Amino acid sequence: MHMADFLSDNYTDFGDNKLVELSIDGDKKALQTLIIRHQLFVYNLALKMAGNVQDAEDLTQEVFIKIITALSKFKIESKFTTWLYRITVNHFINSKKQSAKARFVSFDSYFDSIDAVPSTDLNDQEEKELKDTIEEIRINCTTGMLLCLSKEQRMIYVLGEMFEIGHTLGGEILGITPGNFRVKLTRTRKELYNWMNKRCGLVNSANPCRCSKKTRGYINDGKVDPGNLKFNTGYKSKISALSKKKAVALTDTVDELNKQVFQSHPAQTPVQSSKIINDILNNDLIKSILDL
Repeated sequence: MHMADFLSDNYTDFGDNKLVELSIDGDKKALQTLIIRHQLFVYNLALKMAGNVQDAEDLTQEVFIKIITALSKFKIESKFTTWLYRITVNHFINSKKQSAKARFVSFDSYFDSIDAVPSTDLNDQEEKELKDTIEEIRINCTTGMLLCLSKEQRMIYVLGEMFEIGHTLGGEILGITPGNFRVKLTRTRKELYNWMNKRCGLVNSANPCRCSKKTRGYINDGKVDPGNLKFNTGYKSKISALSKKKAVALTDTVDELNKQVFQSHPAQTPVQSSKIINDILNNDLIKSILDL
């Protein structure tokens, strides 16, 4: 079932607070609409925190169950998105869910592991045929760079840099001052960008590493399957479309080049989107609390 099949025009016209009221009263369609409206943000945040699709889908389901069970505590006069973001962020930071192969000791060791993959030049025809796979490697590789950050650093970077959430809202979501959020974001941005400028060919052409040159090596090692892409699939827009300021303008500065690398990641829809929604709505706790 496609996500659109869940929706009706009447419900998509309602604001979040109205949908919350109806959901608390046991309106299943309102609850479905509320989940679908915010699923893209939650899932893509989960994907950047966990680094793999399966854990991201599990985290998305977990956080919506937590949000729905707490709906009665939401104050209608408040902004629902801020409340939702805060619960989501706290859950992701405190969650221990992360696959073993997604844990990297340091930037140094991570970039060394990339360097260890053989480099092979592709001809023009091969680059054309493997275009989607090359993009898959780019997304997967840069997502791995995010996983070299601590959970708090990663969350601050994704919120502040990729989604461009302001310092005031970012601080409110994380329970810190706007000034503290700004300082932490600046330090995290500097650490990530320094490593990318030092080792990544995407932002510094003097660096030898190129996604296209690593493609054959990743395929031969079984680290990417051209017929079963995980990251460069299932999306209609980019992360920049989810950001508060939308797409960034083209620039030659190192900081903005780094930013574009991450904002151009796909804004993915979960492959198991309808299953996630159905599992949430059929959860015994949810059904008992909201009398669905």
